[in-house]
Amino acid sequence: MPRHVAIIMDGNGRWARQRNKPRHAGHRAGVESVRSTIEVCVERGIEALTLFAFSSENWRRPRSEVDLLMELFMVALSREVRKLENNNIRLRVIGDPTAFPKRLQKQIIEAEQRIANNDGLLLQIAANYGGRWDITRAARRLAVEVAAGRLSPEAIDEERFARETAFSDVVDPDLFIRTGGEHRISNFLLWQCAYSELYFTPVLWPDFDRQEFGRALAEYASRERRFGQTSEQINLAG
Repeated sequence: MPRHVAIIMDGNGRWARQRNKPRHAGHRAGVESVRSTIEVCVERGIEALTLFAFSSENWRRPRSEVDLLMELFMVALSREVRKLENNNIRLRVIGDPTAFPKRLQKQIIEAEQRIANNDGLLLQIAANYGGRWDITRAARRLAVEVAAGRLSPEAIDEERFARETAFSDVVDPDLFIRTGGEHRISNFLLWQCAYSELYFTPVLWPDFDRQEFGRALAEYASRERRFGQTSEQINLAG
């Protein structure tokens, strides 16, 4: 069983279009898939779930859709935080929140603080997040330390760099899932997913139910993770 699962929730718009519905109907339907995915993670003992909710590139979408996504985010937060609290789930929003409406920024902080003491599943919502943004921010932070004389360039290695990324206290994703049929990672967790197992499914996100998640977990369980080693080395170590 993976300790950490990361998911690009793709296909809401196409799901709605196939049913002759507006795009926002697909986004609302996708909330149900979020709920069922969280439930499976809790049941299976998965430690962390990271969901790509809104990328730094999504600002290029029509303003009406962006506004609706912001509103849906706020409504979902207000509705779901009590359920998260009652089920011992922690919440963390990763990304740059400064571009969000002030009301949403305040709501995110309040939701995170309300359930900060829970110690079950860590639910991470990537919002206004991009992998390149994450890496650039980490590099900038290290550059500030070097310029101030608090850090030498020779002291910067992969471990030190990783400590400046968005969630350095969480194990890297073991399983990376993308729904909707696209076979790309779309600037999501570029640093953290170096050794993740990638799973692509044509199933659109609103149709990604418990059974579909189970298939992804079964596929993950069938793979051999070598991290640069040979199969013989892995078998000998086991």
